[in-house]
Amino acid sequence: MAQDYYQLLGVPRTADAKEIQRAYRKLARKYHPDVNKEAGAEDRFKQLSEAYHVLSDPESRAQYDRFGPDFRRYAGAEQEYAAQGAGAAGGGARARARPGASGFSWSSARAGAGPGSASVNWDDLFGDVFGSSRGMDSEAELELTVDEAFRGGPRTVVLAGPDGERQTFEIRIPPGALDGQRIRVSGGGGPGRQDGGTGDLVITLRVRPDRRLRLDGKNIEMDLLVSPWEAALGASVSTRAPGGPITVRVPPGSSSGRRLRLKGQGMPQPGGKPGDLFAKVKIMVPPHPTDRERELFEQLKRESSYDPRSSS
Repeated sequence: MAQDYYQLLGVPRTADAKEIQRAYRKLARKYHPDVNKEAGAEDRFKQLSEAYHVLSDPESRAQYDRFGPDFRRYAGAEQEYAAQGAGAAGGGARARARPGASGFSWSSARAGAGPGSASVNWDDLFGDVFGSSRGMDSEAELELTVDEAFRGGPRTVVLAGPDGERQTFEIRIPPGALDGQRIRVSGGGGPGRQDGGTGDLVITLRVRPDRRLRLDGKNIEMDLLVSPWEAALGASVSTRAPGGPITVRVPPGSSSGRRLRLKGQGMPQPGGKPGDLFAKVKIMVPPHPTDRERELFEQLKRESSYDPRSSS
């Protein structure tokens, strides 16, 4: 069960902002991992920092008081709903806020932890206690088709801001963008305290498959539709790939499911090796055969001794 934030800081639920700040300052100095080397001190410090970030902000404190430990889930759901409504009302791509994201992250480079370790800047770490602090980063997700990720290019992203008003960001998708790739928009996050800088907006790209194209890392898999006679006799089949029209050589005797590799025609990787394109054979039959086609299929049926079930 999650520990109560007020109990963590040792303050009553009626404590004002100054009491919460004093309590956090005292405990943070005690449990900071550069000062306290005891087991569990670092975890305790992270818990204290999380509690302070929530209770020092009037809006998040009100949500915590109302919903308890699950307040982020409710806030995330409201943010997602607002982002969807804003995207539907205006043009451009719609990115959705990630449900349940706390907006708070903590990391530390310990002084004296070993060769090459960075020293901790106490002013940066405790800026929210002593005065200014940088705003928190915001997170969102943007869905792309495989074609869109392959090409890249400029996109307009519309999100709902903390006050409910729409925020518009112009971003550039790199060619060959991969699923899970992150784009950072400087200054697109929450406002800082006093002289602290604005946080960033971090957009995670999600490449969704469609009925024809799928992404596997930097490789692309696509369905290659062929006729029964092309599969049986072999053929050069023209089709469309994300990079443009291509011709795929289908070897004779190709059954459905056979994968034909086209090296280097997958997702481009600027400065790196591109992925491959895999064309997956899918045999299609005429949905409404003509009388002549039906006659020829009947003739093939009479003359052929091939039984696919006996050879499997």
